[in-house]
Amino acid sequence: MSSAATLNMHNREPEPPPQLRVPDDIEHSVDPAIDRLRTYAKSLPYSVEPNSKMQRLLDFYLMRIVQCIKAKDYDPGFMQWDSMLTYWTMLKYPVPKEKRIALVKLYFEICVTPGMPAHVMAVAADGLNMLTRSKRKLSIDDLRLPWKPIYDLISKELFLNRRKFEINQLPAYMGYIADSCRRFFHPAATEAMLETFLPLINGANLDSVLASQYYLVTFLPLSHPQSYLPMLFKLWESINSYMYDERLLYFLAQLAEMHVDPSVSNPERIRELQDDSRSEGEDRPHWKNEDLEQNQQWAGITKDVGIFSEDEWNFIMCKCLASMEIPLADTGSLTTGPSVDNQAGFEVGRLRKSTWRIFSLARIIVYSMAPDGPSPPQSGTATPLSNGRATPRGPQRLGDFIASPLQVNGTSATVTYLAGSKALDSLSRLIISTESFFHPNNSGTWTADLSAFIKYIVYEFNKRWHEEKEPDCKTPTHRRLTSEMKRELVKCLRTVALLAMFSRDPTTVGNIQSCLKSMTVMEPDLILHSVLERAIPSLEALVETQRTTAVIKALGAVALAIVSRKIYYPGAKHLVPILQLLIPGIDLNDPSKTLCTTAFLIEISQFIKFGDLTVSEGHFSDDTMTASPQPGTSDTPSEHLPSVLIDYLPEGIEPGQERQLTEAEEDALLKESTTGFADWISNFIRRVIVLLENLPEESTDGSRAGGETEVQVVDAVAAACSQICIHLSEPLYDLVLKMVFDYASSNVRSNAVRAVHQLVECVANANASKTLAKFMPFCVRNIRAEVENGASSVRTTSTSMPLPSDATLHWNLAILRGAMYNDGTALLKYKTELMTLFRLLRDKTFSKRGFSWSGKLLSSALLTLTHTYPLENKFVNPDEWNSKEFRASHHKHWGKLYRAEDVKMSWHVPNVEELQFALDIFRDMIEPTIVMLEDLLKDGVSRDAIWRNDICRYLTFVRNAFAGTPTLLKEHITPEQLRESCDTSDIMHELPEMIASVEPINSGFALVDPADPRYQYLHSLRQRFGRFLQSASTVLRTLGDENTLDAVHVLIRSVRTYMLEYGDSRDSYFNQSDQYSTEIGLARQYADQKVWPRAIFVRRARRHHAARLRWNSVERLRDELENSLIDEVMEWSMWHYATVRESSQNLLESLCGSFDGIRRRCLPALCTALQPGTDNDRMKGALYTLNNAAFAKYAISEPTLTPDFVQCLFGCQQHEKPSIQDCVATLSENCLGSLSEPTLLVYSIEHISTSRVLSHLENLLPVDLRDDELVHQCTAQRIERVRILDQSLALTISNVTNIARSPNTHWRYSIVAIRILRTLIRRDEPLQASQISYFLDKTHDSHPSMRYYAQRAVMKSMRYIKLRTFCKSPLDLVMEQNHNPLRRRVQIPNRTHEFTAQFLQSFKRPLDIRQTTKQPILQDKSDIGWLVWPEEIDMFLVPASEQSTFQPWESASSEGIVAVREIVTDPGYWQGIAIHFSEENHAEVTTQDNISCVKSIFQLLEDEPFESLRPVLEGLIAHVDQNKQRAAAELLAGVLGASKHWPMTLQSRLWDWFTPLIGKVLGTTVKTDTLMIWSSFLEYMFYCRDPRRVQPLVDYLLETFKSTDYNGESSFDAAKTCSFFRAFYEELSWRFYPWVDDMLSRYWMEISSEHDEVRAYIADALEFSGKIKWRPKPSLPIAEVFVRECRTLPGSYDIMGIRGTYHMPRVLELIEKFETWRDERIPGARAFQSTYDRVGVTICKWLFQSIHDIQATSAFDYILPLMPELFRFSELNDHDDLANRASTLLVRMCGVVPPKELIDPILDAIFLAIKSSPSWKVRLKALPLVQIFYFRQVPLIRQKKVVEILEVICKCLDDEIVEVREMAATTLSGILRLSPRQSVMTLKDRFVRLAHRTKLPSRQSPHYGQSLRKLHAAILGICAIVDSYPYTVERWMPELLTDVLAEHTYDPIPVSTTVRNCASNFKKTHQDTWHEDAQRFNEEQLSALSTLLTGSSYYA
Repeated sequence: MSSAATLNMHNREPEPPPQLRVPDDIEHSVDPAIDRLRTYAKSLPYSVEPNSKMQRLLDFYLMRIVQCIKAKDYDPGFMQWDSMLTYWTMLKYPVPKEKRIALVKLYFEICVTPGMPAHVMAVAADGLNMLTRSKRKLSIDDLRLPWKPIYDLISKELFLNRRKFEINQLPAYMGYIADSCRRFFHPAATEAMLETFLPLINGANLDSVLASQYYLVTFLPLSHPQSYLPMLFKLWESINSYMYDERLLYFLAQLAEMHVDPSVSNPERIRELQDDSRSEGEDRPHWKNEDLEQNQQWAGITKDVGIFSEDEWNFIMCKCLASMEIPLADTGSLTTGPSVDNQAGFEVGRLRKSTWRIFSLARIIVYSMAPDGPSPPQSGTATPLSNGRATPRGPQRLGDFIASPLQVNGTSATVTYLAGSKALDSLSRLIISTESFFHPNNSGTWTADLSAFIKYIVYEFNKRWHEEKEPDCKTPTHRRLTSEMKRELVKCLRTVALLAMFSRDPTTVGNIQSCLKSMTVMEPDLILHSVLERAIPSLEALVETQRTTAVIKALGAVALAIVSRKIYYPGAKHLVPILQLLIPGIDLNDPSKTLCTTAFLIEISQFIKFGDLTVSEGHFSDDTMTASPQPGTSDTPSEHLPSVLIDYLPEGIEPGQERQLTEAEEDALLKESTTGFADWISNFIRRVIVLLENLPEESTDGSRAGGETEVQVVDAVAAACSQICIHLSEPLYDLVLKMVFDYASSNVRSNAVRAVHQLVECVANANASKTLAKFMPFCVRNIRAEVENGASSVRTTSTSMPLPSDATLHWNLAILRGAMYNDGTALLKYKTELMTLFRLLRDKTFSKRGFSWSGKLLSSALLTLTHTYPLENKFVNPDEWNSKEFRASHHKHWGKLYRAEDVKMSWHVPNVEELQFALDIFRDMIEPTIVMLEDLLKDGVSRDAIWRNDICRYLTFVRNAFAGTPTLLKEHITPEQLRESCDTSDIMHELPEMIASVEPINSGFALVDPADPRYQYLHSLRQRFGRFLQSASTVLRTLGDENTLDAVHVLIRSVRTYMLEYGDSRDSYFNQSDQYSTEIGLARQYADQKVWPRAIFVRRARRHHAARLRWNSVERLRDELENSLIDEVMEWSMWHYATVRESSQNLLESLCGSFDGIRRRCLPALCTALQPGTDNDRMKGALYTLNNAAFAKYAISEPTLTPDFVQCLFGCQQHEKPSIQDCVATLSENCLGSLSEPTLLVYSIEHISTSRVLSHLENLLPVDLRDDELVHQCTAQRIERVRILDQSLALTISNVTNIARSPNTHWRYSIVAIRILRTLIRRDEPLQASQISYFLDKTHDSHPSMRYYAQRAVMKSMRYIKLRTFCKSPLDLVMEQNHNPLRRRVQIPNRTHEFTAQFLQSFKRPLDIRQTTKQPILQDKSDIGWLVWPEEIDMFLVPASEQSTFQPWESASSEGIVAVREIVTDPGYWQGIAIHFSEENHAEVTTQDNISCVKSIFQLLEDEPFESLRPVLEGLIAHVDQNKQRAAAELLAGVLGASKHWPMTLQSRLWDWFTPLIGKVLGTTVKTDTLMIWSSFLEYMFYCRDPRRVQPLVDYLLETFKSTDYNGESSFDAAKTCSFFRAFYEELSWRFYPWVDDMLSRYWMEISSEHDEVRAYIADALEFSGKIKWRPKPSLPIAEVFVRECRTLPGSYDIMGIRGTYHMPRVLELIEKFETWRDERIPGARAFQSTYDRVGVTICKWLFQSIHDIQATSAFDYILPLMPELFRFSELNDHDDLANRASTLLVRMCGVVPPKELIDPILDAIFLAIKSSPSWKVRLKALPLVQIFYFRQVPLIRQKKVVEILEVICKCLDDEIVEVREMAATTLSGILRLSPRQSVMTLKDRFVRLAHRTKLPSRQSPHYGQSLRKLHAAILGICAIVDSYPYTVERWMPELLTDVLAEHTYDPIPVSTTVRNCASNFKKTHQDTWHEDAQRFNEEQLSALSTLLTGSSYYA
């Protein structure tokens, strides 16, 4: 804690530093962009550079970027200057708008340049994001960008073909870029986007759906969604996918937030914006949008609820409810969407991830809130239940019978909404429906989602609330949030938040804390009292730890209501009592409680001053001042805890509704309470001291006391003490100082040495001068006495347990170091004492702990003297703090927030005296010490233990002195030195002018003038220190024994100090940024906050100061001394002791981050250390050093270094030691990860748009910065660099090939070699014949990994030959745009449904070869056209009869092709391949790589190798062994797959050979173990292939499908046919359309097949055919028509065609037949053989698969008529499988959102089962179904249906079967939780009346059973009502429990059982809040309740 990063906080007001002046062009600028810079400039204690100077520097950087891009010097040129631009922006100077716009365009062009290296693209993408992030700085009015280039790149790269395996991050990068640029896409491009994306959607293929949706929601402009939003909803309603939901919800959230401003969507804006962002070839279609035109003034796109219609809103709310993933007892009804997503390919996972749906839903709901409906009376204190659209009036008269209707001829009341807002009303219903799931006893994975949801709700509400308070808010006044909505929202969420705050899940608790904090800001009176009512009893009673911790966290969340007078004026009076109650929270035995307590104390103490307001600060009680701690005793026993009286408010009275005290009365109460601060601070400090005393002893290695937990606790307590001490009044500070001094001066505890240092640091932080005055004389005296009496006199150099005799010395050193923590001026008066003390410590401390801590003391003193840091961190400005008004009434300022411009900073800037003191220390202390060190190195000095101790002691002192002065001297680099450094830079082959550098700026260095004698002296002394280090390193390495280890460690630490302690090393910019972000997060009250606690601005100023230091630290100079030290560190990193190697390697890696050229300097020596014969330890050190990211990536990516480095790496195989080989393996893996395919094509691509953008940016820059000659030189240098790269690659490939071919190469190294060679295959250069020969040789290597990489190398090589042959330009090569000679772009003549039908039918017709060689009709990839057709599609011609399609290949690869031909026409090659393909490998399917490798060969050479392969292949086909069959399938698939584009003569010859074999291959030889092999063979053959290309296979499959006997004796033949046919139709996907009817006709005949496998295939075919037959129904399949009809047709029109109609005739046929089959059914053990059961299982499988597929919605049309039968299935007791399948299907069905029209029929079908089923088991299964369906679909269910649900359930309460009655009660309870209060009251009155009127006759009476049932029904109904309020006590509930239920405690079973169970549940759910709930009961009722609980006195 004593680092400069925390040097701050002092009460003194320093003198303003001299020469501090804000430059005129910043001070007096009227440019709004300068305002922010001005506040930064004023916050620093030194002058900053004028804006004009920094703008000139910006121009220079921008010109360099322009020059680099002109010269195509992307890496290293552009990369460097971009980093300079990033550093420049850290200084907070504004980028002028016109330059920002030009820069955005340039970075965009870099991002979308095809072939741009990935790392350059990533840097440009980050820069683009940084430049466009602020919506204030750039809007679409300033800038437009094209969308098409991003889409072209992402769509080309997203889905890989089967021979491409190089997965890159391009889709993710492009998504990131699209997110940054999206708001700059012109809204006029919307129609072009829709015409591009919509044709890609194919409902039969989830990948196409998800990819198309990604394009839609990523590219569509958000500003004008009125044209396409209805279409998105129509698509959404038809698709069942969790991933689809998540991405669309995020999109809708963006829309909802944006369109609270109606002007955004004004169509006039489209015409007003300049359309200057079209990419090449992009057009703007003009659609007819008459329905969108409005004649009157534009009023936005608001509809029923926000921007959504009522139906759309209800659908969103259903998705919202499902998103919480709340599991009912329903066997996973929510799994259907995630199950569908399992169909998605891995490529979709490469797309940029969407924002979490929970956050999206919260935004949608909040930004849809508006006063858009009538408001009911305000709700009560509990979670509200508005009467909304779901509130009926009760019946006028109640009957006595359970089944009487709830609404008899009643009319609905006026529809009202909570606070007059429909969205808020929906939210309240959602919260009510999920309320019980917030409770800790009912928690699970869903609780984190629920708590996050309410957290985001209030966060977004707060954000919007404050946005609408801004004067420039564009939300119309009548659409803004109201105070009533705010208050009702808090009431709505309060109950569940207070329940969940006791959760044991830390994520949930964190969410609830955030939620409570936001609600406190919104309505503090509603939250604070509720939390206090729970917290105070818990703290007073000291209940279980978990609950105590929870309430302390909750208090921290609501702290703002206590300490901020602006947020809640009455809250402050509670502070002191709470603080007193929290004293026991400081407890070492309970770390979590202590951490929570300290967090609360830190939270409140940064907003208040601790001071007694009843007396002036000059007067203070002597009694209090004399308070002193009593170590070792507990001062706060629980019986003396203070009590806080929390008045429970009368029922119905909310906090804030009782009598309000005036501000004067509140102030009086608060003033009186502040008299307790003195007692509290005394108790608190005592408690802290007790905690310190009880710390465990330190470990022997000198680490801190205890484990990680204890360290956290001590740090947290110290942080709290520090924050408290800063804000103490003078008398209280004096009290604390005295207490700390009394403790420190009268105790010595070895276990608390470090802790006491922190404690003293806390008081010094607040007032250094007082602390020093108190401690300095005492500590100096004690230290001197201890040293003189032999403390630290035993020489040690390593860490060990300190001697007891040294404890007092260490104790006083720690105290003194803590006292020196702040304000250098306070040290000046003790200069003499300190100088004497430092000398004494240097000369007399011999133990490791003694001299180490003495050195730290010296370092702290120098840091305090010479560093620049804030002096204080109070919550108000220093002048306010010291004012009389503040001292007298500081309570009025509590919680004050500041704007940036109002903050006044106090800094410590070293003055002349302080610098002189530091100089004296160096002159009198450090220089002589260096002399002593130099003497120790002289020849003849004995190198014994004393010598080693002296080296360590003296070096520690010198090192710490320099460590304490990182900002004392400012380094200067001359232009000559800069130029010289370029020669040794890590950046090779670059012009010196293009190597980036920084210009030094002011940053608070103390001595900056090299002519200053002080500067010269210190600089020379530092150089002398460096020379000593170099000499000492040489001496220690020559000694080299184990005894010098300690000295070596000190030396390495000293080198680290010498090299790295500079600038922001003690005040790291990145640490400050992290702390600033953390503190901002903790202090944030709402989003986009403008006012903050003052501490935030102090931290911000420190971050800015650190940024300026960082700027000056970016470029460090290396001279000969530094180079020699770097060489020494490198030598140590290869030394023979591992601990030294490790620390040296870490130092070397750190040095690489600060000094340029180190890697280049060290690599040759490190590579030399890998040579054979090197010592093992040295080699291991070199390997570990090279394995650092800084070295490995550099060595493998720098072309001139790569050949030698790779050669050295392979040379390591001579070493046999396993540990070395493990190091080599790790290094190789890291290098391979950094190695990428070299591509230089980007330099060959000319981009007109880039040139245009460059020219525009250049014109904005000063002419004098232009340098065309430099651009020419840079271009020439880049060309030379590319030439060197080519040479280097050729050399590397040659070397690695030779190594790989060598018989002496170990197999591990061979694998590395082939991986390198595979990676270095280039698309822009042909392969050498030797390489391709090597790859082919290794395809039948004995090692499987070698074969794997060799096959992939062969595929890549041959794919690139094809690509180079048919590419027309470098751009084609980069984009892998293969111009197949047979591909044609075909215009679609008539885009109609008739064309679609003809198109699909054409796949069934065999080819007419004469026609298809001229007319393209083949289409291999046919996802396009399912929804709408584009204007053109790709189609293929059939190859010519004789002429080769592809040959001749490119001439440059002819040698390689000859080599391939020579190898693969040798039969021995195929014999070898066959051996390895047919190895036993447990693979049950064909291997993709094997097939693709064979395909690559046969595509290249056509049929030339076939005769060599043929005998091998025929032999494999004839063999029945599974592995031989797999090999045959792989070879066959490769050959047949390659033949696609052979000349037709060759194809015919191949098929003539294979066609007679088909019957054998797919028939007689197929066995059980080879079925999946040949199925996967067929999948490969039909994947992305026009079925007409493989017509013989199609014919065979169709023939066998028709002729197979599916009821034959053996099921295998039928299953084989079905399996093959499924492979056929699944791969054809929607192209199978013309065969669907034939397939189903054949399968339908076999639906009752005897074989289970066959019926499973039939179920699969039914599901598949339904999906294939699903077709959208726009009038024309054209994007314009589809989008328009989604808008204009009635909502009930099924434009997506999702309603299930295709199977309806078959379903109706089944319904008729089931009755017959049911009668024929054989019950008992053979029931499963019945036709009824067989068909039933098939139907359940079909429907189950349907609701787990993308078109799940269509299943409802089939399920609905089958529901009676499904219920019958579910009650079968002799066929468990069928019963379980039916039950599961019915439940899973409830998790899918059905079409709105089917909601009522589904419920009616369930009601029918309940009402009419003769089986009570059906009723028992159907009742929970009502609850599940109701819970999942409640937003869609009409109120009339809700009433009917209640009626049906109430009737079941009177069922004859007890189990049914109890299930009805459970169901009723669940439904009532979601029902309006009025329905509950109606039912309550009914049940109570029925209970009163039902009298039980004697048991002998014939009416006894009926009366008992009626009474039980009434009691069950009452219990259901009680259970429906599990966590609240309504005003009528005590009476219901004690007056009604209690009367029936001893009634006959089952009545008494029901009563007791209800009472037990009530006790369990209310025990956590009983202290509050008990207030609802009077004494008599409590007694009755106790009796009800079988005599328990729990409540008494």
